[in-house]
Amino acid sequence: MSARIHPTALVDSAARLASDVEIGAYSIVGPHVEIGAGSRVGSHAVITGHTRIGMNNRIFQFVSLGEIPQDKKYAGEQTRLEIGDNNTIREFCTFNCGTAQDTGATQIGNNNWIMAYVHLAHDCQIGNDTVFANNAQLAGHVHVGDYAILGGFTVVHQFVRIGVHSITAMGTIALQDIPPFVTASGNPARPFGINSEGLKRRGYDAQAVTGIKRAYKTLYKAGDTLEQARSNLAQQARDYPGIQPLIDFLAVAGRGIIR
Repeated sequence: MSARIHPTALVDSAARLASDVEIGAYSIVGPHVEIGAGSRVGSHAVITGHTRIGMNNRIFQFVSLGEIPQDKKYAGEQTRLEIGDNNTIREFCTFNCGTAQDTGATQIGNNNWIMAYVHLAHDCQIGNDTVFANNAQLAGHVHVGDYAILGGFTVVHQFVRIGVHSITAMGTIALQDIPPFVTASGNPARPFGINSEGLKRRGYDAQAVTGIKRAYKTLYKAGDTLEQARSNLAQQARDYPGIQPLIDFLAVAGRGIIR
């Protein structure tokens, strides 16, 4: 059995497609592309560059995946785009390859729900089970943790980190790191409590949510310096180990956290 390729699609003979992959009308697939079993590509899509797409991905029409980075320093280096399994990528999304100045790869994990017009610039690292609402825009080198949710028209500055289980409101402008579990909104983004509803949906019990709320107050309401807050959080982790992702996040130097 060979891949089901529409007669109007242009698929390079060197591309590696699993036997049940579907390629829609007028789509273009380049020679260095690999697409795993069960994946479907809609019409008028362009997949180019050194791009590897895993299994059971649903890629809608008019996307552009694997194009060269929008970076003036890029000089033709062989960089990559890597997409995992079970992702939904809606219309007009644009994902660029990485650059030699970073790991050389833009990477998207598994089970992500990425809505229309989302842009993932070079070297972005996206975890698993995230949601990107329409028109979320990420500059280069952005890291997004598992289960994060980006509201529509969220814009993220380069090198910013978005922590696990965090959520942004529509139109959020993130110029600094958003810690795990935090709800962020505004221009520039500010913290507005924790993502309680999201945590409950993912099975966090009342005790765990209470611990995360306490950690949030320590970080944002106690008036401590960041170093003091980190020390206090380390003590709280003895009773509430679920806050460890927050402690680990704060231990990494970045652009500073939203305040």
